[in-house]
Parts: sequence; C-alpha cells; structure tokens
Amino acid sequence: MDSATSSVLARADARPALTARLALLLRAGLALAFLAAGALKLWRPEVFAVTIRAFGILPDALVTPVSIALPALEAAGALLLLFDRRWGLELVTGLLLIFVAILVYALRMGLDVDCGCYGPSDPEREAFGSIRDALWRDGAMLAGAAYLFWRRTTTGRTARAATGAGATAREQGDSR
Repeated sequence: MDSATSSVLARADARPALTARLALLLRAGLALAFLAAGALKLWRPEVFAVTIRAFGILPDALVTPVSIALPALEAAGALLLLFDRRWGLELVTGLLLIFVAILVYALRMGLDVDCGCYGPSDPEREAFGSIRDALWRDGAMLAGAAYLFWRRTTTGRTARAATGAGATAREQGDSR
C-alpha cells in the first residue's frame, strides 16, 4: 500500500473517533448546563416563581408547582443525558424547544423580564438582552442536540459506545 492510500485510510479511521469525542463533549456540555440551571433554580424556587409569573403564561395556581417541577425536570434530564441513559436527550431537547417558544413569545410581546435561565444569580439580568442572549444560547444548545440525534440515527451508536466504553444501543437492548 502506498503512503497516499495509507494516509487516506488513517484519516478515515480517525473520523469516527473524532465525531465520537465531539458527541461526548456536546452531551457533557448540555448535561452540565442543564444540571446547573436546574440546581440553581431549585435552590431558590420562590425567586424562579417570580420570573415565571412575570411571563404571564401560567395561571397563578400553577406557578409554584412549575417553579419546582421544571428545574427538577432539567436536573433529571441532565443526569440522564450525562450518563447516556434513555430519554435524556429527548427530555433536554423537549425542554429546549419549550424554552425557545417562551423566549420568542417574550420578545414578540415586548416583555421586559429576566429569562430566569440560571436562577437568581443569573448574570444576564438585563431583561431584553437577557432574553435575546438566552435565545441564542438555547439555539446553540438545540443545534448540539440536533447533532446528537443525527449522530445517533446515522451511526446507531451512543457516544460512549463509539469511544469503546460500551456496546451499541442495540447490543445493550436499549431501543434508543
């Protein structure tokens, strides 16, 4: 085999490992972002309730339960995603879609509110700037989630399996 052919083959062999590492980094990044967001909001749910109320989407009777349930779902989705468990990516992506819809609603309605994304210590407390920044951030996270879905459907493998740390989803009996 000549050196050009071996060079092409070496690059082709490296590509799956590179995409597996990218998937692992994306999955970990999404998980850590959601874990931080959920934990910070659970720490002070009464502050998050004020933010939810400011959006004016929910009736008052649902604000307090949602201010606890939503961060709990964020944390649960983060842990499922972090450990590459079934439904983690689906839960995180579903939450991102809801967040994007709410942020678009807030911008269209001209709401002057904090996004509440990372709880009471959120550095983006400048209302409209916060909503726009959060929309960009959530869009970037959705792009990462889309890549993870694409990778899962095209390779049939989880990031863990592709890096040699486990078997494919089908081999594990997990119908991802």
